[in-house]
Amino acid sequence: MTIKEYKAMCAASYSKRNKYGAVKSGGYDSTKEHNRANELKMMQHMGLISNLREQVKYVLIPTQRDSVGNLLEKECSYKADFVYERDGRIIVEDTKGVRTPEYIIKRKLMLHVHGISILEI
Repeated sequence: MTIKEYKAMCAASYSKRNKYGAVKSGGYDSTKEHNRANELKMMQHMGLISNLREQVKYVLIPTQRDSVGNLLEKECSYKADFVYERDGRIIVEDTKGVRTPEYIIKRKLMLHVHGISILEI
């Protein structure tokens, strides 16, 4: 076995641990998010909510380029865990275990730029 093959084997068997201790579950970033997805799918099936979507991207600050078109700054965006309609209103929902400083800034930008308050579960 070569060093390159050994490194590839180790990389394949190594799974990076989440910084905040969340464990991936059912294709979601955490067990809490997986459970909430199941609840929302059931609510949609029962007709309590409609138009359920997952991982919806909202641009908070667009990409910035100079006059020639060279990239100056990449866009800043927020990805909502769930977006759905209830009683004629659009609900943007995020399942949170830890409110990071980055999330808090993006939450404030969502309200300022899009007029959307995020429902935290």
